[in-house]
Amino acid sequence: MSISRRGFLAGLPLLMAGCASTVSDQANYATVSNEEFPLKAVPIEKIKPELRRQEVAYVTPHAPGTVVVDTPARRAYFVLGNGRAIRYGVGVGRAGLALSGNAYVGRKAEWPSWTPTPNMQRREERYRKLAGGMPGGPNNPLGARAMYLYRNGNDTMFRLHGTNQPESIGLAMSSGCIRFMNHDIIDLYNRVQVGAKVVVLQA
Repeated sequence: MSISRRGFLAGLPLLMAGCASTVSDQANYATVSNEEFPLKAVPIEKIKPELRRQEVAYVTPHAPGTVVVDTPARRAYFVLGNGRAIRYGVGVGRAGLALSGNAYVGRKAEWPSWTPTPNMQRREERYRKLAGGMPGGPNNPLGARAMYLYRNGNDTMFRLHGTNQPESIGLAMSSGCIRFMNHDIIDLYNRVQVGAKVVVLQA
């Protein structure tokens, strides 16, 4: 079966759009060598297209610079304004282990250390062994970046953070925090200012 020149030209924009998307995705998840702990490229075929970082149409009353976490949809949005946002696939907390409502970014950290919360230590013995904290690095569950969520000057103990378990993105299995692929949390970290509003939507 042959394809006419007119048919080929008509389909060319769609073909090119598909190629552009793939190139963009590959660039978003390429090797990052200028980190304290360099990141390997993420095999793009292992990430569902809907979980990959991309700019999308997003109508919201929230001001540019706000982070909106849509927990039921397993998505987070950085509001750009003018009906646009950067969308990220995220992993969210298991049932009963989730923040809801408004908070703000109280502080930020690169390759943060991690100490399980007192509640986590009470629930599971494996966390009690880490009561003294775990230094930042590729094995740390907070990943490459963390943004600490506060209310009224108090740490809520919830974070937006990276993960060393990229397969958990799109699932509800964390201890309440919102986890991103390391490449994505670095992107969001570079966009978000301390004091930025964070809105966590629950079902």
